[in-house]
Amino acid sequence: MQQRQLGSHGPTISAIGIGAMSFSDFYGATSEAKSHAILTAALDEGVTHIDTADVYGNGTSESVIGSFLAHQGGQKHDMFSIATKAGIATDSDSGKRYFDNTATYLRQAVDRSLARLGLDHIDLFYVHRRDADTPIEEVTETLAGLVKTGKIGGFGFSEIAPTSLHRAAAIHHVTAVQSEYSLSVRSPELGLLQATAALGTALVAFSPVGRSLLTDKPHDFEAVQSMGWLKQNPRFTAENLEANVAATAGFRNFANDKGYSAAALAIAWILHQAPHIIPIPGTRSVTHFRQHCAGAKIHLTASDLADIETLLPVGWAHGDRYSTAQWFGPEKYC
Repeated sequence: MQQRQLGSHGPTISAIGIGAMSFSDFYGATSEAKSHAILTAALDEGVTHIDTADVYGNGTSESVIGSFLAHQGGQKHDMFSIATKAGIATDSDSGKRYFDNTATYLRQAVDRSLARLGLDHIDLFYVHRRDADTPIEEVTETLAGLVKTGKIGGFGFSEIAPTSLHRAAAIHHVTAVQSEYSLSVRSPELGLLQATAALGTALVAFSPVGRSLLTDKPHDFEAVQSMGWLKQNPRFTAENLEANVAATAGFRNFANDKGYSAAALAIAWILHQAPHIIPIPGTRSVTHFRQHCAGAKIHLTASDLADIETLLPVGWAHGDRYSTAQWFGPEKYC
């Protein structure tokens, strides 16, 4: 497996990680056994980075990873570089979610995540969503304090603007910023890709296969109706989904002609954009997981990259990447 550094001060990890949102039921029903099968395949493929969050299944994803590690004995501390996230809280009375970046909350969240994972150290801890009432400088000081305790190795932020990254980096080195990035979401190229590179911060790309649109078999409309989050997403309404599947047909054909799966080619494209990018695709299927890993073995020529750009030029996708409700939290910067 190709290797990359997790930020200029971080460890060397596999160029591809595991997005463990799929270890909960976010994209459809799954099981601990299926998730453990993915982790076993990861060991075979040399994948050493797992990305999860306390909010994925209300702790389910972290607990599933923890149960797998518990079976590994003393070597569990050396098998994976583990990242998790916190900052999305739930009101106990109303059940509504809100953002909390206060020092008290984040410190407690780290301890809860450590307990579920069965570890005494988290390699990378993200603030999942910015709390507008807590200045990012203050949040960064809290995170730097957690590094000093030894409970976390480094920290980052998910879905923040380049300006916010610069504010945080003025206080302490930021290991990684996580953002959606793929052939269907190119917005990081308008500032975030450049800012992370300049600051020695890894850009961790989630949904690198476009939530299935950049795979051999995109979700059909019927399947989308069983996925609560996806069926609210503008790109997966009946009309837009049909248009997006049609728009990506040429890309699938191109991948097939080259002898690749579409997912592998989509991963390869991301890896070719910059050396500090680490994609973290998620899946419930071992077969699909191995397709993702194959992307790290593909060398794309300048001609290949130009052909892909012709097939899927910037702005090809139909529909916004988030609905109005889903845009609550991520920072817009372009």
